[in-house]
Amino acid sequence: MKKETLKSILLMTPFIVPLILFWLIPLFMGLMISFTDWDYISPKFNWVGLYNYRDLFTDPDFLRALTNTAVFGAGTIFFTIALGLFFAVLLRKHFRGSRFYQMAIFSPWITPAVAVALVWSWIYEPDRGYANFVLELLSLEPLGWLHSSETAMLGIVIFTVWKSIGWTMLFYLGALERVPRSAYEAAYLDGCNPLSQFYHITLPLISPTTYFLVIINLIQSIQVYDQIQIMTQGGPGGSTTTLLYLYYEKAFQNFQMGPANAVAIVILLLILGLSVLSSRAGRRYIHYE
Repeated sequence: MKKETLKSILLMTPFIVPLILFWLIPLFMGLMISFTDWDYISPKFNWVGLYNYRDLFTDPDFLRALTNTAVFGAGTIFFTIALGLFFAVLLRKHFRGSRFYQMAIFSPWITPAVAVALVWSWIYEPDRGYANFVLELLSLEPLGWLHSSETAMLGIVIFTVWKSIGWTMLFYLGALERVPRSAYEAAYLDGCNPLSQFYHITLPLISPTTYFLVIINLIQSIQVYDQIQIMTQGGPGGSTTTLLYLYYEKAFQNFQMGPANAVAIVILLLILGLSVLSSRAGRRYIHYE
């Protein structure tokens, strides 16, 4: 028994050591820093206890970043999952050109975010951008897009949804392939139309995939940073500053490592809490079905 235990420990060591070195220790150090007033430059610091956390929830910048993150998550998660499922249902049948369309829709996901974000920044240009050109063709008023606090978040949401649809579609294509055809055949014999089959058969049977995608997209929406940094730098007027970008601002622009790490701990707690709640809700729904 001891030999088996030792063998198991040795087999797990290559995975446990990096976990400790690159996740647990930095997490513990970040937690400790959140109780200090360290300025990132000075070797000295003072312990301030829970001051950074108390100050955080009265900080208008944090409350605005929290609201922006919630708006971003609400705008991206629903449309990413809905459009991903739509294209998966549309392209799951192997007709001529279906593989090409799947590849075209999936390609934004594997394209470097920096490259596509720069392209979309040009598309959103108010004077020469393609977005306003299309709006003018439709006889609609041009928008300020990334240059206006009223539309900047909308531009970020549209870009994120466009980039994430292919990844979501790929998961749904796999889930749809696992739905037994016998269920559709039995429903057809009972007189169910395609819409009824989709609602009563397809959606319940792919619900585990849906809840997995909801959880992953929730986590990604809280951790959004790349497109914010490249396209808007949190502006205009802080209208696109999210929690992770606020962490970057506090840590590396304002040199407030204590409050910055307090933001990081809040982000971690939000991710853990949302993951647990979503998992429990998903298990209850699937069991009910």
